[in-house]
Amino acid sequence: MAIQKLYAGAKLREQRLKIGHTQKDFAARLGVSLPYLNQMENNNRPVSTTVVLALASEFGMDVTELSSGDSERLASDMNEILSDPLFRGETPPVADVRLTASNAPGMARAFIALHQSYRQAQERLASLDEALGREDARATPSPWEEVRDFFHYCDNYIDAVDRAAEHFASRANDPREMRTIAIEALAASGITVSFTDMDALRLLEPEQSTLHISSRAKHETQTFQLLLQVALKQYDTLLEATLDLARFHSPAAHDIAKMGLANYFAGAALLPYKKFQARAQECRHDLEVLAQDFGASIEQIAHRLSTLQRPGSKGLPFFFVRVDQAGTITKRHSATLLQFARFGGACPLWNVHRAFETPGQFLRQLAETPDGVRYISIARDISKSAGRFGAPTRRFAIALGCEVRHASQLVYADGLDLSRDTAFEPIGISCRICARKNCHQRAVPPLEQNLVVDPNRRDVLPYRVD
Repeated sequence: MAIQKLYAGAKLREQRLKIGHTQKDFAARLGVSLPYLNQMENNNRPVSTTVVLALASEFGMDVTELSSGDSERLASDMNEILSDPLFRGETPPVADVRLTASNAPGMARAFIALHQSYRQAQERLASLDEALGREDARATPSPWEEVRDFFHYCDNYIDAVDRAAEHFASRANDPREMRTIAIEALAASGITVSFTDMDALRLLEPEQSTLHISSRAKHETQTFQLLLQVALKQYDTLLEATLDLARFHSPAAHDIAKMGLANYFAGAALLPYKKFQARAQECRHDLEVLAQDFGASIEQIAHRLSTLQRPGSKGLPFFFVRVDQAGTITKRHSATLLQFARFGGACPLWNVHRAFETPGQFLRQLAETPDGVRYISIARDISKSAGRFGAPTRRFAIALGCEVRHASQLVYADGLDLSRDTAFEPIGISCRICARKNCHQRAVPPLEQNLVVDPNRRDVLPYRVD
């Protein structure tokens, strides 16, 4: 068996500096030439047995420290850090990382410490943003927040439920047959479906085994509610098993999450993964075409596109968001580097807010976030009528987008000049954590930034971010 050579240049250099020797004096005490020591300190030569013995006899050094494995651990830590999306683009070769860890461990530790500080600062800002956005700074999240975070950290993709829904949908030869398939499945479970003139979208009367669906609701909404009831009736065991893995802190969170999973099943059955993904790629993600082909709403289509995160068969990495007229985010998910504010509203420069001004139209926007990443985004208003005079209409706007490098796969990018820098509008996430210093739409100062107030000058903002 070959003997592994020992490269410990950093340890040699550390020992020499510790005792205050020059390379010449240290080489003399080790019994080697100056060039030989220089090569060993730079890991161009392995540490010889003679040097190891001299280190023990001359300096009383614990020679086991020479092979303590620090460089391997440092290299592993650095490789893990370099996988952070923060370091997008060309990453250093593994050999360079190992060389840095072995030849410049101090630099490697400083790099690791810097990244840790960066992450801690980001988490602190997020925590401050969260605390300021909540009525009370609770130590534990509310059930609603807990469920929202559960889906967020699952990338809004639940594999077992998604595949079960896809299998259920395979009963239909045409996606638009799902309404009939759902009614038949419920009938097989002893539930009769009745389309009733009522305000509620769905009402199950267990005693009569009757499911009432609002006759005023849109066709796609009725189908969705039928599929949701199928999930609750026929896939309860699957939903409960998924919830057991989530380990929610309260019964309320469990109940909210179960309805969330039932909704997920309904969307995945209405828009089965492989068929939907293939058609989306074919029509270059045209939301209107997909809505017509699958008998779904524009919002259902956009939301589903953001959930196509099946391992080995991922779709385009989209972000999806829904806001109300006050700008509050009511739905959010991102498979991109763009992450939304956990509380409060989105950046006012985002085109999703302008969608309320142009009902029924798609708005396109090229945008750039403070980290330099560029996106293409489409937005549209979504109105949900109760179907009768005097009933309130719920108004929202949705936005769907991805990084501009995927623009060729979007029909909405046609005709846009992606090469012009000025075509990209600067947007942020939340004013409190946005680093832009000269934003004319800033509502509040950024956290942990120095503010300068000049009594002799007034610009767009009454202060300057230093």
